[in-house]
Amino acid sequence: MKTIARMLIALSLSPLLQPVMAQTETINLWPEGKVPNSKTNTIQEKSETDAQGILRISGVTVPTLAAYIAPKEKATGAAVVICPGGGYGILAASHEGSDFAKWFNERGITAFVLKYRLPSDKTMEHQHEVPLMDAMQAMKLVRQNAKKWNVDVSKIGIMGFSAGGHLAATLSTHFNMGPKASEEAKPNFSILIYPVISLLPELAHAGSRDNLLGPEKSEELIKYYSNELQVTDKTPPAFLVHATDDNGVPVENSIAYYLALKKVKVPVEMHLYPKGGHGYGMRTEGKGSLGGWPAAMEGWLKAMGYIK
Repeated sequence: MKTIARMLIALSLSPLLQPVMAQTETINLWPEGKVPNSKTNTIQEKSETDAQGILRISGVTVPTLAAYIAPKEKATGAAVVICPGGGYGILAASHEGSDFAKWFNERGITAFVLKYRLPSDKTMEHQHEVPLMDAMQAMKLVRQNAKKWNVDVSKIGIMGFSAGGHLAATLSTHFNMGPKASEEAKPNFSILIYPVISLLPELAHAGSRDNLLGPEKSEELIKYYSNELQVTDKTPPAFLVHATDDNGVPVENSIAYYLALKKVKVPVEMHLYPKGGHGYGMRTEGKGSLGGWPAAMEGWLKAMGYIK
């Protein structure tokens, strides 16, 4: 009888456990042996959690997409691909990745955390091309599997933090450029949180720029990946968040992107806060009014029709 009682309790609790078990599958972006630009190498991927509880992944050479599917009873049809930051040197995969995937799921949005390859001339050819290739492929895979994941192909966005914000903005402005260009890779919206936008000397986060461009760094590539210079009327609408006291990535990055979108009449909303620094994600305790930014994002998503 005790065994039966335990089984009944477990069954009764199982619906409550579903949100915790939100991740349903991890998908390799590329077929085995066909990862573009790859070199044969012995680099090993490493994952470690630092003193602040942040999961840091380094040495990524096999890119994946972790799917967090919104519960059917909540699903709005919207989806977002999330690009963690880390200066193109590591991926801050929890507080700028899986934590937000769960936040989106609770609001009916399916989320995918992108583990993109970290540029290195030891593991790839033309390293500056590689993160964008992975982001394009991720967007294509979400669209191609939209029916399977209960996603509306016209409601798929991209989100990025810091260097991941640079990748998200690069996808938004370069989806129709480069070796893997495709309209299928175009996001319908972008959410950019303390993003690196520009690689120009007066705005750039030098570490992100140098890690991305590597030994091929040139004036031409610096301008090519300065996304405020690549905005057109085809660039998707954006939501931007930045703190004015950000000493890592100057707030002028977001301002430059905002002004570029405004100039071509692409809808854009920007929230600037006096205090907050860099790399906070949703960890905003003690940072003043910055604590309201997730609610502002939720309001924007509702206004755009992605949350009911």
